[in-house]
Amino acid sequence: MELSGIESKVALVTGAAQGIGAAVALTLARAGAHVCAVDRNGDQLDDAVTKIEAENLSVRGHSLDVQDSAAVEALVRRVEDEQGPIGIVVNAAGVLRTGRVVDFPDRHWREVLSVNVGGVFNVCRAVAPRMILRRHGAIVTVASNAAGVPRVDMAAYAASKAASAQFTRCLGLELADYGIRCNIVSPGSTDTPMLRAMLGSGADPEFAVAGSLAAYRVGIPLGKLAQPEDVAEAVAFLVSDQAGHITMQDLYVDGGAALRS
Repeated sequence: MELSGIESKVALVTGAAQGIGAAVALTLARAGAHVCAVDRNGDQLDDAVTKIEAENLSVRGHSLDVQDSAAVEALVRRVEDEQGPIGIVVNAAGVLRTGRVVDFPDRHWREVLSVNVGGVFNVCRAVAPRMILRRHGAIVTVASNAAGVPRVDMAAYAASKAASAQFTRCLGLELADYGIRCNIVSPGSTDTPMLRAMLGSGADPEFAVAGSLAAYRVGIPLGKLAQPEDVAEAVAFLVSDQAGHITMQDLYVDGGAALRS
């Protein structure tokens, strides 16, 4: 199915330097969007932008920490002044810190919540009033299946993703009167730098496929890890016209790992 309604729109994508965010930026650019790729890692962001530009697609990179609300507001204003109205927002910026609750450092707790929840809030609060005036827009937050399934050593991450998902649903309810749709995509284990960093050097990411009784993980019924492109395609669908009557929904892209009923 060819998606429509993305071409020529300005799409703001956070966390665009690598992993799922980079795949989303490339996928939307290939669909014809003018992509504003945002990340706090300037060097990696430059590489991601260069890859998109190599296909002669429309993209601009912006180095930004989504935790900085004033900087987010300034960037949104600049993008709309220079490139036009933002019609699509994808909140893909996120950090993962693992560990047992009893040993978890304050600084890691604050960072995970500040980026994974605060960053979503900052971006949405900056863009939503502008979308309201235009009575049009689509917002997608990349959460995680950990938001709905308890995970050992992942309490902070799971809590932050559950919060960002519920925030997005509440925002969708507030914006529905203006024709603005807000949805969530919840990946499971995806072959990204974040997953590899969590596992450690030399570890095999395929461990997630089989699962672990000791960690209360059931594995992935489809028998494979997700690729960032799998998640990006789900995001692209939700911001397209083909999802024009879908809002406040949470689409799990996890190969069945959450055993959702």
